[in-house]
Parts: sequence; C-alpha cells; structure tokens
Amino acid sequence: MKRCALLLALLTLPLAACDQKPSSPPTAESPPPASAAPAAPTAEPTAQQAPAEPAGVPAPPDVAAPPADAQKTASGLAFKVLTPGKDPAHPGPDDKVTVHYTGWTTDGKMFDSSVLRGEPATFPVGGVIKGWTEALQLMSKGEKRRLWIPGSLAYGDRPTRPGAPAGMLVFDVELLDFAPAPKPPPVPADVKAPPKTAKKTASGLAYQVLQKGTGTEHPKPTSRVTVHYTGWTTDGKMFDSSIVRDEPATFPVGGVIKGWTEGVQLMVKGEKARFWIPAELAYGEKPTRPGAPAGMLVFDIELIDFR
Repeated sequence: MKRCALLLALLTLPLAACDQKPSSPPTAESPPPASAAPAAPTAEPTAQQAPAEPAGVPAPPDVAAPPADAQKTASGLAFKVLTPGKDPAHPGPDDKVTVHYTGWTTDGKMFDSSVLRGEPATFPVGGVIKGWTEALQLMSKGEKRRLWIPGSLAYGDRPTRPGAPAGMLVFDVELLDFAPAPKPPPVPADVKAPPKTAKKTASGLAYQVLQKGTGTEHPKPTSRVTVHYTGWTTDGKMFDSSIVRDEPATFPVGGVIKGWTEGVQLMVKGEKARFWIPAELAYGEKPTRPGAPAGMLVFDIELIDFR
C-alpha cells in the first residue's frame, strides 16, 4: 500500500509504544516492534509530507468549535454523526479499519485528505492518535462522523515533531470497513523456563527450533530481516505480536535487543524458533523505559526473509 500523505504518512509507531501495541521488533531501548503500518494519524509524524496547503475539500462551517448539538465523551472528544451506519458491530482496539477522511485545523486549513487523494487509508485502530482510536470504536460500517479532537488526544498544543498540526483538530471520517484482528497464538507450555532439550549459547540465550528452514545462509549483523513474532513474559502474558497485527516486522539485525541480534543470526530463511532471552539480553530486570517488559522474555520468531 502506498504511504498516505501528511497525517497518514505519520503512522510509524516504534514497537515500543508503551500505551499501545508496539510496532517493530524489540529494540535495545524499547519493547519489541510494531511494524511500520500504513498510515493514519499517529503521535509520531514523519518528515514525509504532502504539499503545505493542499486544496480541494472546504472546511465545514463548524470547524472552529463543536456545535451545541455535538456529543462529548469523558476524554474531551466531541463528535457528530453525519451519516448513520447500517451495522451494529463496532471495531475493536486491535482491528484494522479502512476509512476515508479529511482533517482541518480550527482556522479552516485542510492538512490532509484521503478523499482528495482518491485512496482510502487502512490501519490498526490502536495505532493512531488517541482521539481516532476512541472515535473509531464508537462507529459502525458505513457511518460518517465529524470529530473535534482536542490537542491532548492528538499531537498536542505544541507538537515536538515537524509537520504535526497543533491544537484541536477536526476530522470528517467515514468508516468503510473493518476486519477483526487475528487471534493471538497460544501461550507456549514451556514459557516459564527453557526445557532440557533447548540449546544454550555462551551468552545465556536458550533456543529451540520449532520448524526447520529451507536455506543454509544466516543473516549477518548488517542484514535487514523480515519476521513474524510473538513475545511473552514468563508468567504467560503476551506483550507484543506481529501475528495479531497481521503484519510482519522488518528491521536491522543490529538494531534490536541483544537476544534478538544473536538469535536471529542463528536462523535460516523459513525457520521458526523459540527463544528464552535472559533479562541482561533484553530490557533488564528493572527496565528504565516505561512499558518495556522485565525479566526473561520468550519469543517465537519466524524468519520470513533477509537481505
């Protein structure tokens, strides 16, 4: 899928996103990855942007502030249903949605529009700014809403990233479709500790091949790999999964936690392995980064490809 412009080009969440499901493999400084998903408004805008002042979709007459008949949630999100949906089902936080949308600042300046581009955007509900994540779960298929999202639920009143619009943002959003997230993989029976049959390296990394690969070459420290993975703490709690996001993660072998860097280089294409990564090769017993899982971590990793 093509990357969407401006806001939609903003969706590249580090797997480390602490209050949301990560997006990219486990880095040395943050929890495992939440792959670079296709766009939709996120808290981490990138430098890639559309023209400064796209034109074509006029601002609504109530763009400056929500009208008296707008509904408001406890978080401060205001909205108005423009076109009712026909299906009672709503997307969940892990589902993927396909939408058309246009966004304006409260002075009437349009900063992004999938309608103008003629291409809907598809992205995970939990991978965007808080105001969108909340609003989408209130909508049904075919519904169109106008949202007034306060700065605290968007990019802030003084965004720290170049290109992010400031303050309250107004969006017209049409929910075209959504798909339930894949079910999470079952917790491994040996998640508490590596079994006797597991191999162990000098560093303390333990692993076991679950599915043999087809090649003979191994990734190098400079390689970029594409993987599917799921991670658990030793009490069986899943903290991240590219399978649940239904999108493989691609990252440099040398840019992740030590246990991953070492473990992935032991694999061949098509192989699936389980790794028991001790705390010193992961985020530590007392991680300094909020949201990072502590202690030994267990990962099932499938090496799809590398270059």
